[in-house]
Amino acid sequence: MYNLSWNLHVDYICARASTRLHYLKRLKRAGLPADRLAHWYISVIRPMLEYCAVVWQQGLSKNQTESIEAIHRRALRIVYPITSSMPYWAALHYADLPSLSDRRDKLCRDFFQKLRDPSSCIHHLLPPARDSDLTSRLRKASIYPRPRNRTNRYKSFIHHALLNYQ
Repeated sequence: MYNLSWNLHVDYICARASTRLHYLKRLKRAGLPADRLAHWYISVIRPMLEYCAVVWQQGLSKNQTESIEAIHRRALRIVYPITSSMPYWAALHYADLPSLSDRRDKLCRDFFQKLRDPSSCIHHLLPPARDSDLTSRLRKASIYPRPRNRTNRYKSFIHHALLNYQ
């Protein structure tokens, strides 16, 4: 039986990232400076947590988002031990890093902007654009018509982007 949740995927990427955090701890014990550890985290662990985020970001529950952010929080505590007593937002500010949910949102926005380009190979997935005469008379003008879903269970990236990024 299949369901439309991302539980298995989130559990899988969190487990893989947790094993890589072990190597981050070993590098810390070996005496690497914090900037090198942060670079290693950004280049090895964080891509695992963001791979194809455009596809699955809008389908995450709050608990799933928090479990992914927990990996980010653990990495910050390893790289910068002073952040262990700080709240998460302060640790992010100290490390000068955005949260993973903010990064995923930015990735989705950028992808949607690329998708709007008519030369994009998947531009045909967007609905036809509205007439500019019509949009100039509307209060909340959007280039594409906003989709209507009865449920939030199934929301593709296109639906999510049309609702949130126009």
